[in-house]
Amino acid sequence: MIPPAIIAEALVNGLLAGAAYALVALGLTLVYGVLHIVNFAHGALLTCAMFAAWGLHATFGLDPYLAILPMAFAFFGFGYALQRWVIGPSSHGEDGNTLLVTLGLSIILENALLALFRSDTRTLGTDAGFDVVELGPMLLSRPRLIGFAVALVTAGLLWALLSATDTGRAIRAVSKERLGAQLAGIDPRHIFAVTFGLGCACLAVAACLLLPTFYVNPRVGNAFVLVAFTIVVLGGMGSIPGALLGGLFIGVVESLGGLLLGESLGQLGIFLIFILVLLLRPTGLFGARA
Repeated sequence: MIPPAIIAEALVNGLLAGAAYALVALGLTLVYGVLHIVNFAHGALLTCAMFAAWGLHATFGLDPYLAILPMAFAFFGFGYALQRWVIGPSSHGEDGNTLLVTLGLSIILENALLALFRSDTRTLGTDAGFDVVELGPMLLSRPRLIGFAVALVTAGLLWALLSATDTGRAIRAVSKERLGAQLAGIDPRHIFAVTFGLGCACLAVAACLLLPTFYVNPRVGNAFVLVAFTIVVLGGMGSIPGALLGGLFIGVVESLGGLLLGESLGQLGIFLIFILVLLLRPTGLFGARA
């Protein structure tokens, strides 16, 4: 019998870990909600962001938390340029082409990182990842607490941008009716690029939050993007609240799975949920029917 205090600690740690998952899923669901495509390069772009954060720390000694803002702006610009001048023109407006382009892009990015950094695993090499905070009988990871707070703030800013700004209203208009938005004077190509840039900015924030407690190698993004796909399906494709709540729920499932089944089987419940959602509620918790 597992003591209730250990179960409670696993629940809280699951919520903290789920916030980072939610941040990765936010970018994925935002791109799907507007461009209506599944971005297969999402994991590779997360890996690029983690290497960039690691490189800033290794070269300039810049703390990953201090790198959040410059990294977010830099990856917004990178994502904007990628969609505006690479993915958009090469897909010729066909969703099938876009899928293939993002798949090819992920292969190029991963192999470029492999050529540059080899397959060695790298970490920050500091003890900051082991800092804990005592909360009653529980010991909580300090980096995960910081990650939880930053993830909530980021999700709130993204929601505010989509709800209360002209850019957000243009993004929502293009996601609902592309031709109608174009007739109203909105440039869909610019909005697509802005949306892709926002997705990449979310990845940059997630990379800075993950790096203190996680390693980085050229394949590391794949592990997170599989979980992110499950979160997007659970929360509903294109739903921002769904991605946030789905991420927190999946974090709890992984934590409890690791406690009950062992660390190596902790993600078993995640993919069981993925299959059940597809079978019983394909639109997810907050997704709209097509």
